[in-house]
Amino acid sequence: VQLQASGGGLVQVGGSLRLSCATSGLNFARYTIGWFRQAPGKEREGVSVIRGGDRAIFYATSAQGRFAISKDDAKNTMFLQMNSLKPEDTAVYYCVASPRNVITSSIWRPTEYELWGRGTQVTVSS
Repeated sequence: VQLQASGGGLVQVGGSLRLSCATSGLNFARYTIGWFRQAPGKEREGVSVIRGGDRAIFYATSAQGRFAISKDDAKNTMFLQMNSLKPEDTAVYYCVASPRNVITSSIWRPTEYELWGRGTQVTVSS
């Protein structure tokens, strides 16, 4: 099973980036998948998640209205469109996956996700 994130980079405040997560070896359509991030000196935090069973979409407050998560089941790929980027969005972004329908109250717990890809660095300069 592999998760491979890409698309990070250096962008100015207000700019946009589109992250991709290519997966292999998992039942992509049924997994709960999403994005977490970790900034220097901070704990990992959830950004956005799509639950496998009901395809419910969740956004962290910090991402609401600026980020959009999507997936292409045919290509086993997930995306995160990030707009209006801010310096506080600077972090390493990880794609994550769980074979379970993670319950809503646990959706932001990193321990709920057994699979983590290598991160991709996003740096927003002011």
